[in-house]
Amino acid sequence: MTRRQLHLNAFLMSTGHHEASWRLPESDPYASVDLDHFRELARIAERGTFDSLFLADGPVLFSNVGQRPAGVLEPLTLLTVLAVATEHIGLIATASTSYNSPYNLARRFASLDHISGGRAGWNIVTTAGAEAARNFGLDDEPTHATRYERAAEFLDVALKLWDSWEDDLVVADKAQGVWGDERKVHPPRHKGTYFSVEGALNVPRSPQGYPLLVQAGSSQDGKHFAARYAEAVFTAQQTLGDAQAFYADLKTRARAAGRDPGHLKILPGIVPVIGSTEAEARAHEQVLEDHIVHEHSLHRLERLLNLESGTLELDARLPADLPPESDIEGAKSRYTLVVELARRERLTVRDLIGRLGGGRGHLTFAGTPEQVADAIENWFSLGAADGFNIMPAVLPSGLGLFVDHVVPILRARGLFRTEYGPRGTLRDRYGLPRPANQHTTAPTLTRV
Repeated sequence: MTRRQLHLNAFLMSTGHHEASWRLPESDPYASVDLDHFRELARIAERGTFDSLFLADGPVLFSNVGQRPAGVLEPLTLLTVLAVATEHIGLIATASTSYNSPYNLARRFASLDHISGGRAGWNIVTTAGAEAARNFGLDDEPTHATRYERAAEFLDVALKLWDSWEDDLVVADKAQGVWGDERKVHPPRHKGTYFSVEGALNVPRSPQGYPLLVQAGSSQDGKHFAARYAEAVFTAQQTLGDAQAFYADLKTRARAAGRDPGHLKILPGIVPVIGSTEAEARAHEQVLEDHIVHEHSLHRLERLLNLESGTLELDARLPADLPPESDIEGAKSRYTLVVELARRERLTVRDLIGRLGGGRGHLTFAGTPEQVADAIENWFSLGAADGFNIMPAVLPSGLGLFVDHVVPILRARGLFRTEYGPRGTLRDRYGLPRPANQHTTAPTLTRV
């Protein structure tokens, strides 16, 4: 019997995930728009035989430009460049269902899948925040439930578009002058609550059928959506127990939706800070924390918690009367994670900012390569993860340290591949079948 293998995704973010990473002497403050920087990161991750790399995104200026590098290249455009700079690694882009249309986005992802030879993935987000809404003519963000209702219809339309060409539509019969079989074109003719889409996609069905579907919300609505559609889930969990509960819950939901739970891969985020000794790793972590500008972080935390500016005090704890998650229309699951972290560990606001500075709520871990590998293996073997979303605090150095020192340990333990093997698709890397076209056989992806 083949031993279960880890899945590793490299989450790339300019100079690193720690908000102060750009202030280090080694860091390039202009890295976020430097193609050579991203080519280097992609090649490091591919050298480490990672399954995939991932770019976050949102149609809004994320933060005060004084805090950290804020410019972000459009991810599908950037991944097209990285597709020709790499051979094997998967390419996952974030795109919002709230501020895109299904036809255009389905076309872009199908195009990237063709260009990359079947390595495209879509991280599906609904985009919280009034700032984004106002960039698209809205006075405020749609409610949490409305965003997920729209997302479900968006996915249904996208799946119809990707299936609007049967795989064998192209005949290419030069003698008869027939390029394609018109009987194998299936326009969606969709009319729903949020979208009306008439015609077939103008891109042939791509190597994967459609991109790997990734989701990152952990609210109740988010988990329901993931159980219906997601093939990989990026999540933030702070404790082994919470991660095990989330893992079991989502697998159960997938089974209840008529899906194989093994076809849904759960990848918690981890921010590794690596040193030759534990003391050295913690010293690296402290240097980063010492470079945090607390004024910037305080305002960001107040926005997350839906508090008026000036409410929080650095050396006090969070107010006792914070609203419940049910009253939050923004990032519900991240709100709850942050509040529970502060309450559980009795953190002051200053302490909490330090904990969030590295990964915005994702697990941070400072230690030797062996200790990082132990933590990964522990969560993996105890039913908390199918793999990890690796989020280096500093880039490119943190990714290089992980690839050169942690990956060899995971390989030696039989937990991770030593080579890619024959060239394949991103679905092949994740051990997932190619979805059948709904117009030729029963679809692989169950919709409820």
